[in-house]
Amino acid sequence: MNAPVLLVVAHGSRDPRHAATVQALVARAGALRPGLRVETAFLDFNLPSVTGVLDRLAAEGVREVVALPLLLTRAFHAKADIPAVLRQAPASLRVRQAEVLGPSPLLLAAVERRLYEAGLTPGDKSATGVVLASAGSTDPEAIAVIAETARELRRTGWCSVRPAFASAVTAGGFPGTEEAVRALRAEPGVRRVAVAPYVIAPGRLPDRIAAGAADADLLADVLGPSPELARLLLERYEDSARLPERVAVAAG
Repeated sequence: MNAPVLLVVAHGSRDPRHAATVQALVARAGALRPGLRVETAFLDFNLPSVTGVLDRLAAEGVREVVALPLLLTRAFHAKADIPAVLRQAPASLRVRQAEVLGPSPLLLAAVERRLYEAGLTPGDKSATGVVLASAGSTDPEAIAVIAETARELRRTGWCSVRPAFASAVTAGGFPGTEEAVRALRAEPGVRRVAVAPYVIAPGRLPDRIAAGAADADLLADVLGPSPELARLLLERYEDSARLPERVAVAAG
C-alpha cells in the first residue's frame, strides 16, 4: 500500500524569501525520507495553491493525503483557513490534517541552533537573556503556547527568556521586540541580550523583529530549513498517518 502523500501547507508571502525558505525546508524533510512523496502548497500570495495541488493529486490517482500546516501554533489559520480549503478537495481524496508543529522539543533545539550559529556558545547561556520573538496572535491557545515555549527555553539554562510579538497586536500582554530587549537589559545577571525569531521563514513580520532587535547584542536567524524542523515535519506526518479514520477531513 502506498504511503499517504505529505502536503506541506504554508501561509505564503509577497516576500520571495518566504517561498524559497519553505521549499528548502520541505526538500530537506523529503531527503530524510526517500520514497515519500512530498508536495508544497500555499494559502495565499504564492503558487501552487492548496486546491490546485489537491486537484492535481486526485487527477493522478492519489487516494490519501496528509496535509501538514507549516505553523508553530494552532491559531486561526490552523483552525479555520486550512480546514476550509481542505474541504474543497475532490471526493476521491482522503485528506487528514496533521497537527501544527508546536510545541515540540525539536523547536527549542532549532532556536538554540540559530542562537549558536549567531555567535553564542552553550557556556554563554547563564549570562544571556533571550527574546523569543514570534509573529503574534490574538488566539488565547496560541498565546499560551508561546508563553510556555519561552518558559521551556528558559529551563534549558538561559539566564532569562521573554516572549515578544512582532505584530502591532500585543494580546496576552506580550511586548514588542524592542520593549522586551529593554526589559532584559534591566534584569539582574543578564550581561548580553539575544533575539531569537520564533518564525519559520523571512517576511514582513520577521523584518519587524529584526528592526526591534537593533539594541540587542545579537540577532539569530529564522528557524528556516533547520534539521530539527525537517525532522519535526516527518514526526507530525507519521503521527497523523497513524490516527484513526474519524479524524479525516471530509471532502466534497
